[in-house]
Amino acid sequence: MDYIKRAIEEVVEHSAKTFKCILVTGARQTGKSTLVKHLYSDIKQVSFDDPFVEEQAKNNPEMFLSLNEPPVFLDEIQYVPSLFRYIKQSSDNSDSKGLFYLSGSQPFKLMELASDSLAGRVAIIELPPLSLREIMKSNYTSPFLPTMEYVQDRNKEAIKPSNIWKIIHRGGYPEMQDPDMDWAMFFSSYVKTYLERDVRELAAVQDLDAFRRFMVACAARTGQMLNYANIADEVGKDANTIKNWISILEASGIVYILEPYANSALKRAIKTPKLYFRDTGLAAYLTRWLTPETLATGAMSGEFFETFVISEILKSYSNRGLDYRYFVSYYRGKDKKKIKKNGAETYEEAEIDFIIEQDGVLYPIEIKQSANALADMTSAFQVLDKIPEKKRGTGAVICMCPMPGSLRENVLQIPYWFI
Repeated sequence: MDYIKRAIEEVVEHSAKTFKCILVTGARQTGKSTLVKHLYSDIKQVSFDDPFVEEQAKNNPEMFLSLNEPPVFLDEIQYVPSLFRYIKQSSDNSDSKGLFYLSGSQPFKLMELASDSLAGRVAIIELPPLSLREIMKSNYTSPFLPTMEYVQDRNKEAIKPSNIWKIIHRGGYPEMQDPDMDWAMFFSSYVKTYLERDVRELAAVQDLDAFRRFMVACAARTGQMLNYANIADEVGKDANTIKNWISILEASGIVYILEPYANSALKRAIKTPKLYFRDTGLAAYLTRWLTPETLATGAMSGEFFETFVISEILKSYSNRGLDYRYFVSYYRGKDKKKIKKNGAETYEEAEIDFIIEQDGVLYPIEIKQSANALADMTSAFQVLDKIPEKKRGTGAVICMCPMPGSLRENVLQIPYWFI
C-alpha cells in the first residue's frame, strides 16, 4: 500500500530543526514508525520490538548508544525506559538538533518519561489515527473552529466522502485503508497484541479475559457519560479496578475522556466526564457491528457519529502539534432555564455536546446525525451567557447537511466533512 501523507509531517520536521530529541507517540498502529522512516529514511533505525536489541540496550546502555550514534531512530522506546538518562547525556554533549528520533505506543507513560528526563530537549508529538482530511488527501491544515471565516476558508477544498459509514466502520488506522485488509482479522490481532503487550506492561493485569470484557463494555458506552459503577456491575469487578483500567485505556491512546465544563457561574452543572473511543473502527469491532450498513442503521449510530465528529475535531488540533486537552469540554446540567412543572418551579436540563475555548471565547457545538439542522437544537447555547468573564462565540450544529449555512444569528450548520 502506498504511503499516506500525514498532516503532522510539517510539525515533525520543524521540531527536528529546533529540538535535540523528537518523540512521536500515540496508540498502536497509527503509523508512527512509518512516518519517521518516510521523513528520515537516511538515518539508522533500531527497533526494540526485537528482544535481543532490547536486552542489549538494557544491559549495557552506554555501549548500545556508542554503537548507534545520532542521528538515530529508536522505535518502541517504551521497552527500555532506562535509556532516557543516557539519551539526555548524549544530547547534552552536542549542540546539534535532530539527534534522537523516538517513537512508542504508550503515550502517557512516554510523555512522563520524556518530561522527567529530557525536559527542554524533546518535542513530544502525538500521532492520532488518520483523519478524514488525510483519508480524502486534503492539504488543509487549520484546526477546526465553528466560525464563518473557517467555513469560508475550508469551503475551497472540502470533499464529501461517498460513504461516510464505511469510513467510520473501518476506522482510521493506516493499514485499514487497504481495501484488501480483512476488517475482523485486523482488529482481532490488534486487540490481542494490545492486551498481551500494552496492558500487561502498563498495569500487570492478570485477568485479560475480564479486561477484554471491560473493553467491550466501554465501547458500548462511547459518546456517553462515564459511569464506573455501571461498568463494574457488567464486568464483575469493583469500581476502583474499573477506574484503574479506564486510566490504562486512556494512557495507551484507546479512549479519550472529555471533561465537563467547570465554572462557578454554572452551579447546576453535572461534573461527570464522557468517554469516547479514539477510533470508531475498533469500537465497532468490539461491539460487533459487522458491516457499515448495520452500524448506520443500528441503535448506536448516533453515538458513533458523535464519536467520529469529536475525534476529527481533536485530530485537527493534534495534527498541528496543539495540546487540545486544556481547551475542550462539554456541558450538561440544569442551568438552562426555570420552567413550571406540576405547579412547581424547576430547571430544565440542557446539554452542549462540545465546547472549544479560545482566547476567552467559548464556541458551543451540537452534533446531530440528521441531515436537517434546526435552530432549536442550539437552545442550550445560551447557558454560556451566564459566565461573566467569558464571551460566547459562534455556535454550530455539525451534521449530515448538504452544505454549510446559517440557522440563526451566531449559529451555523456545518457538514461533518468541513471539520
